[in-house]
Amino acid sequence: MAQGISVRFAARLVLFALAFSVGMFSLAIRSNSQNQEPQAAAAATTEAHFHHLHLNTTDPKAAIDFYTSRFDCEKGKFAGLMDAVWTQKSWILFTKVATPPPSDLTSSIWHFGWGAEKMKDEYERQLKLGTKFFTPLTDISDIGGNTGAKDLFYYAYVEGPDKALIELNTANHHRFGHLHLFSEDPVAAAEWYVKHLGARGRIPTSRTPRMYKGYQIGPSASLMLDNVNIIIFPAEYLKKDYPDRWKDKVVLESTKGRVVDHIGISFDNVTEAMEKLRKDGVKVTDEIRSLANGKIKFGFIEGPDKIRIEVIEGHAKKE
Repeated sequence: MAQGISVRFAARLVLFALAFSVGMFSLAIRSNSQNQEPQAAAAATTEAHFHHLHLNTTDPKAAIDFYTSRFDCEKGKFAGLMDAVWTQKSWILFTKVATPPPSDLTSSIWHFGWGAEKMKDEYERQLKLGTKFFTPLTDISDIGGNTGAKDLFYYAYVEGPDKALIELNTANHHRFGHLHLFSEDPVAAAEWYVKHLGARGRIPTSRTPRMYKGYQIGPSASLMLDNVNIIIFPAEYLKKDYPDRWKDKVVLESTKGRVVDHIGISFDNVTEAMEKLRKDGVKVTDEIRSLANGKIKFGFIEGPDKIRIEVIEGHAKKE
């Protein structure tokens, strides 16, 4: 079983992830709406934007070739300096590492993904390209409660470079569309993203667990930051499905050094943004520094569940 992603784990969890990320299934949405309320971006928060996803890889060139040949994205030069992948509104950046980075499910970042307007056609296209899958094309059209529904909604998990977990799912677009996270407290995590990064969406008003076939799948949250859907699930689901990985662990580990090392969030003025974040009680892990004669100015903070977040000056743009 590649990457340790069990088919049963993927099949069960994705049902709920996609209900949030795409919003196609009214029953799934209605079942959560009673315990959720819309959350607007905090007025005092300096405007933040999703800037990049940063991956560790043993071969950046091969990774860039993989993403740009499989998905709707293109090669580019971040800041005119480093080879990267441009995904319509944000970047995928890469750091070369000597050994394969950890990819096991013990940190807060579960996977990232692209949409597909014609999922069955896209799956066949990927197979012809030689794409490997952790989980094959799977029909979950009955997710909304209609047991007779078929051929409406599909997903599959792609095995990316360095065993990165990438989701393809039925959507009304074919772009980089979502980031799926785990949290020890999805409610608090969602509130953090709303307060400090200005994310918008619906988060639960109750921490009462929601169960599905013996597994805790709630409370869960779905937020938007620019065109990226940030979905947050309870870590209890993960711990129950992988007891061997969690035998000597209690909480989620840092994302630093893993295949998905961190996410990048941009501000117009990174110095002002970091000062405000620090004042608001956010943990600053790396003070601001500059590269390329000041062309790149950035620092790092720690978000919920030890997710590493780069705070960078200047919003993402193709160069």
